[in-house]
Amino acid sequence: MTTRPPMPSRRTLLRAMAVLPASAVLLGELPGAAFAAAPPSGSATRYTIVPFLDSNDGTVNVYQADDATDFRLVQASAYTPPSNRIRDASVFKHTDGYYYLTYTTHTWQDVSTTIGFARSSDRVNWTFLYDYTVPIANLSRAWAPEWFVDSDGSVNVIVSCSLTSDEWIFTPYLLKATNSVLTAWSSPAALSGIGANHIDTFIVRIGSTYHAFTKNETTKYIEYATAASLAGPYTISRTGDWAGWGSYREGPALVQLDNGAWRLFFDGYGDGKYYYSDSYDTFATWSAPTALPAISGTARHFTVIKETVSGGPALAKNVTRSFQSANYTTRYWQNQSALLNLPVVTGSSTTAEKTASTFTVVAGLADANGYSFRDSSGNYLRHWDFRARFGANDGTSTFAKDATFIARTGTATGSLRFESYNYPGYYLRHYNYQLRVERSDGTALFRQDSSFTPVGAWA
Repeated sequence: MTTRPPMPSRRTLLRAMAVLPASAVLLGELPGAAFAAAPPSGSATRYTIVPFLDSNDGTVNVYQADDATDFRLVQASAYTPPSNRIRDASVFKHTDGYYYLTYTTHTWQDVSTTIGFARSSDRVNWTFLYDYTVPIANLSRAWAPEWFVDSDGSVNVIVSCSLTSDEWIFTPYLLKATNSVLTAWSSPAALSGIGANHIDTFIVRIGSTYHAFTKNETTKYIEYATAASLAGPYTISRTGDWAGWGSYREGPALVQLDNGAWRLFFDGYGDGKYYYSDSYDTFATWSAPTALPAISGTARHFTVIKETVSGGPALAKNVTRSFQSANYTTRYWQNQSALLNLPVVTGSSTTAEKTASTFTVVAGLADANGYSFRDSSGNYLRHWDFRARFGANDGTSTFAKDATFIARTGTATGSLRFESYNYPGYYLRHYNYQLRVERSDGTALFRQDSSFTPVGAWA
């Protein structure tokens, strides 16, 4: 087992998690935070993005994640249009069962009066449909089209357009599909209230309110506006660095997580990173922006499609199991003086060692769709100060959350990864023979170190 770089300091971890008191971290309690939520048994959540690359705006890759954080490459160069470029791709799944892309067709230097459309049956293999000339008089550029499907099922595109009179002053326009095959569109109508000099407008509807996130091209901040109608008028109520994301940010895209929180992704083109930030109170406050692991610096301007798919990770409950490291297959979870470690276990190991490597899998104490693990003494696996350890259930909600894990698909056939319930994005992983709870860094090594295969119980 390879020795790895030193663990980040407590101060670094606290800053990264953007929580307040150190005691909250020690106890695993995140005031006001949302929690990881397990999809129903036999299903899984899948998040898909189709970004163009910082190094190449002539093609797009397809990535997916089961936790909206750890995106993995599904297909490189999944779609290359027959001509022009592909930038700022937005994706959604239509009622006809197909996935659709709309995108910017030219580089930022070029005059661009068209937006492109492509279609796929599987998110991976894409077919060019057509380039659509946006019918606005004296149009100079049509950029960053974004899908918006309203609650009545109507399909819309929000596109940022500028005129030849001032080619760098963009205004968001609304196009509404007038047929089900998405080949005919209404006349463009400027969104009322957002006004000129705004670009990359992304909209979600919650109840009867439309929420718009849009980049102010003068200040380079992402602003926030609301309206009672899709067409507006919108009222911009948050400007400047209101959310703490900083400036030179663009391409905002929202998705709601399983736990009900909203996650905003955005392109930090000023520093070459791609970020996400979460809101647990419907956009009033946001977590500190965090660079997406693995794809930050590679992927550019994308939107996210979330789906529930069948065949998710399955682990029987109320049975005894041992857990084998996926990349160090002679090593198993073992309770050693209340700490969870990863020693070698073999048929010649002592009865005590085998017993300490055997656990009962039960429904999650904080989420019945998740999992908790109980040893032969009745103590539960929980995290404390980022170590995995065993303790008696004291009946508190803090203990229940600390002792609950969400199963995600692992790297080896039959293996699973276990995401912390109250530290979304943090996984149980081995590190220098110890089992810890750490934030995923998106690397293949981390995924391997956090993958474990349930096998027949040693004891």
